[in-house]
Amino acid sequence: AQPFMFLLTFLRAPIYLNSYVSIALLPRQDATISEGRVCRVSGWGYTSPSGSQIPSTLRTVKLPIISSGKCNSSESFNGSITENMLCAVSPDPFGDSGGPLVCDGRVYGVVSWGRGCADAQFPGVYTAVSKFRRWIDNTIFSYYSRCNKF
Repeated sequence: AQPFMFLLTFLRAPIYLNSYVSIALLPRQDATISEGRVCRVSGWGYTSPSGSQIPSTLRTVKLPIISSGKCNSSESFNGSITENMLCAVSPDPFGDSGGPLVCDGRVYGVVSWGRGCADAQFPGVYTAVSKFRRWIDNTIFSYYSRCNKF
């Protein structure tokens, strides 16, 4: 089983939705995203393989999804990709560490791991959020049901 961290955050002030701030929905349980679909990933992570450059602004880039078969090939990750993962190819190192992979307005992935930066042979690997949707919902609802008992 692959590790998956879930963080419930409370904010000191409300967030107001506008042209810069919006809600990204989660996909349904076990929903798939097809190979070749272009998605967007964003983040504040390192922009160099050595980890010496951190961006001062949020960075984002569009990138295509590739099949698990290609990602699992002997020329790539050689069977290390599970059903709980997605792969996408980045055109350049841009600092996506921990960021969301958004496809069709839904968060289909969360940056997980990879080998090197922006290597077509070794694409970025993302946690497949749709495989955890039921768990996410159960965790949120069980948390709020405990809060309402006070």
